[in-house]
Amino acid sequence: MKTIAIPYFHDHVELHVDEKNLKAVLLPRDWHEPEDKTERQLILDALRNPIGSPALSELSRGKRRVVIVTSDHTRAVPSRLTLPILLSEVRRGNPAAEITILIATGLHRATTEKEQRAMFGDDIVDHERIAVNDAFRPEEFVRVCELPSGASFCVNRLAAECDLLIAEGFIEPHFFAGFSGGRKSILPGVCSEETVNENHSFQAIAHANSRTGVLEQNPVHADMIYAARAVNLAFILNVAMNEQKCVIAAFAGDMEQAHETGTRFIHALSCIEPVTGDIVVTGNAGYPMDQNLYQASKSADTAESCAGEDGVIIVCASCCDGMGGEYFERLIHSGSPSEIEAALAQIPPKQTIPEQWVAQIYARIMKKHRLILVSGLDPETVRKAGMIPVNSPDEALALAYRIKGQDASVVVIPNGISVYGQR
Repeated sequence: MKTIAIPYFHDHVELHVDEKNLKAVLLPRDWHEPEDKTERQLILDALRNPIGSPALSELSRGKRRVVIVTSDHTRAVPSRLTLPILLSEVRRGNPAAEITILIATGLHRATTEKEQRAMFGDDIVDHERIAVNDAFRPEEFVRVCELPSGASFCVNRLAAECDLLIAEGFIEPHFFAGFSGGRKSILPGVCSEETVNENHSFQAIAHANSRTGVLEQNPVHADMIYAARAVNLAFILNVAMNEQKCVIAAFAGDMEQAHETGTRFIHALSCIEPVTGDIVVTGNAGYPMDQNLYQASKSADTAESCAGEDGVIIVCASCCDGMGGEYFERLIHSGSPSEIEAALAQIPPKQTIPEQWVAQIYARIMKKHRLILVSGLDPETVRKAGMIPVNSPDEALALAYRIKGQDASVVVIPNGISVYGQR
């Protein structure tokens, strides 16, 4: 019997699989950061050797209004470490700079003060100016241009009207934008509801190139990069992290060149040859990524690539913060997967409903696969979403064996966000 730990909330849950059933455990390739460099040193090295850009301290000279865009409570960006360094670099070049930290929420709920203190530390919350993007307040946005998709690009006026725009984040595979990080801090991060919705339309998400690891001819990415250029995102600091959420590499400098370097690094670690199993078990990287069902769609998407035509998918996600959005909850409860997909397909891009893209992805997956969910959600809520609620990975696996047979092959992807199959 093989015991496999799957990240879950702030710890993990254990799955026990008979070795005769276990076909593969899919993990990112090993990467060992230089033993003589701490996380801080890796970040400082990146900032001292920016890719395709002058140093941040040089860029900040003469810039009065500076905005640093950072991620919200749904991301594991190590801001306690990175933000003080970024603030110091800006002030090294311009001690008088008026700096605003703008939290990129996209369409997520506002990040609370308690979450900000956990993310940034008390010193930053108590002494820096922090603004939280609210996509649903039109007065906070300005229209900049039209995007390649035809979407209207409306961005938080703090980002549009500053003298120097900076973003921090981390790079990982992303299930329809190709990779996170870089330009994604702007769109969807600090855009209006209207802009995010249209960028995430049914047609855009259904496009053949809107897939994990794909940037070329990806319409979602094309809008994002255009938007970031339009507001002159001048400098980024993006990190790569291991399974323990420790920084293993950092990439700083030009928004496109530094991000591209980072995506090549992540691709080398994360892109794997898919292994097909009758049953695929995965997790959503633990907290904060597994805090709701909305976010858990990312690991379900990864599992889909290994589940064959009618394989059973088991997703382990704590969902400690519930479903993840009222629009998503309403849509995923609105009918069968086929009915949901058919209804969403009729919605024109400019009438896209907030959060419909996650219901669309779950519907696509559940049209072909039974989905068993290990979570803290109310079982009836899970059933209404077309999924099967269980209390543990072992209970889920026993149920999957009843569906697929006792000899069914099992593929385990402990962290379904950290890897992706070449499709």
